[in-house]
Amino acid sequence: MNWKALTTFLIINFGGLYIGSWLMGDAVTGDWYLALDKAPWTPPGWVFGVAWTTIMICFSIYMSKWWEVEPSKKSVLGLFIPAWICNVVWNYVFFNQHMMGLGLVIIVVLTILITVISLKNISKLKLYSLLVLPYFLWMCIATSLNAYAYIYN
Repeated sequence: MNWKALTTFLIINFGGLYIGSWLMGDAVTGDWYLALDKAPWTPPGWVFGVAWTTIMICFSIYMSKWWEVEPSKKSVLGLFIPAWICNVVWNYVFFNQHMMGLGLVIIVVLTILITVISLKNISKLKLYSLLVLPYFLWMCIATSLNAYAYIYN
């Protein structure tokens, strides 16, 4: 295990969660979000914190392993950076600016990026590829929640 890479990805990924949270402000407890017609499968609030913590730990381990075995760091960064940006920006667009349609586009792009990251490396990373599964599954849920909000509000 490349501990330097793991530490770096943990800092970057949890930093992204912090920035995204900061950009959305108090929107989750604000009138706009509370008044939304939300999907019946919307999890309780505490699930989001547990899910994102788990996702970022698993994804950071995965990314550090990919960084270790991939000779082309540009290949890693070329997918990781856009995914990181989408993850951060979505919070601002959806929660702060209430732009559910643009949020849906961003979250679909993020889901595609996470899918590509996962599928691109299955042969190289083998079992490590399972570490992207929580992120992929959560993005499918989050995309459906965003789509529901967009359609019904």
